[in-house]
Amino acid sequence: MTQGYRILFIIFMLGTFTIGMTEYVVTGLLTQIAKDMNTSVSSAGLLISVYAISVAVLGPIVRAFTLNVSPKKLLPILALIFIFSNVIAMLAPTFNILLLSRFLSASMHAPFFGVCMSVGAAVVPKGRETGAIALVQAGLTIAVMLGVPFGTFIGGVASWRIVFGIIVAIGVIVLIGLLKVIPNVSLSSEMNLKQELKVFKNPYFLLVISIVIFGYSGVFTTYTFMEPMIQQFSPFNVSGLTLCLLAFGTGAVIGNIISGKASQENLTKYLSYVFVFLIITLMLLTYALGFAVTAIVVCFMFGFANFGSVPLLNSKIILSAKEAPLLSSTLAASVFNVANFLGAIIGTLLLNAGVEYVIITFISSGIILIGIILNLFVKKFETKNYNV
Repeated sequence: MTQGYRILFIIFMLGTFTIGMTEYVVTGLLTQIAKDMNTSVSSAGLLISVYAISVAVLGPIVRAFTLNVSPKKLLPILALIFIFSNVIAMLAPTFNILLLSRFLSASMHAPFFGVCMSVGAAVVPKGRETGAIALVQAGLTIAVMLGVPFGTFIGGVASWRIVFGIIVAIGVIVLIGLLKVIPNVSLSSEMNLKQELKVFKNPYFLLVISIVIFGYSGVFTTYTFMEPMIQQFSPFNVSGLTLCLLAFGTGAVIGNIISGKASQENLTKYLSYVFVFLIITLMLLTYALGFAVTAIVVCFMFGFANFGSVPLLNSKIILSAKEAPLLSSTLAASVFNVANFLGAIIGTLLLNAGVEYVIITFISSGIILIGIILNLFVKKFETKNYNV
């Protein structure tokens, strides 16, 4: 990789870091935001579910209308939307305005990730596309490792509004970097929306996204309320909570790096292994949180398995969507956020119904089991049609 492309990937990673921090830092601030805005923790969870469903719905729409806009022009525009939305979040006088800021920020999430992944895959040598996708995605996992614990700590000792102010400042740096380093690359020789939408007739693609929607949503059923769970079950204060989230994020980065090295032939097999590991981790979670050492270990395991599945699933979506070279990476981000939304809603409904956290984690495990079953169908389909 040339020096110019190294800088490009650094800017992409900083961008996905900042967007990832915006999406996930709220999970570490739910208790504080709920208190400040005079609402319940379960209602504050809407900040996560609204963001997720907005990414899922708005992402493909925004990308569809910008297919003919070059990455060099589109990415800075998306960065400007991001900065503006988080200024609104920082200054939001009411909970509804804060929700509105999340909706606006979410509108640029999937297109930004999608275009960055597509550009990254386009500039690396053939055969290294999975690694390039994982490298762009690494910004998100680093956000989970460092951004979320840091934001949680700042929110705990100062204010959640300062956290959004920091996000705005990093967003400005990303905007300047994008204006300087984005290459003039064409992502496709034919920009045909009708042709791209044929991907929804591809049974392989539909099977793969079903794994994400019906399997990965189980992760967010628990992850949405990870901070309140740690507060309830662990012996930690703000510093200990930060340490648990740091352990989760460290596991996420390591899981992302290891999974990013998987070859195309092994994606389906490794995904089943990761899902099994996730089920075991979630079943242990609430019990392990009761002790300082095991709490840190289980948070690391949760992060490792959670984000260890992301490059595998991202790669499978993009590789299965041959009809949609432009929309595929944006659809990947959107599909993940459908799963995030469903998981957050399921968790919220269970919590409002009085279901205990330990039961919620077991329900999460059951949902992920559906993902494993669907993955077996995908393996069968690949063996029959692609000899994989």
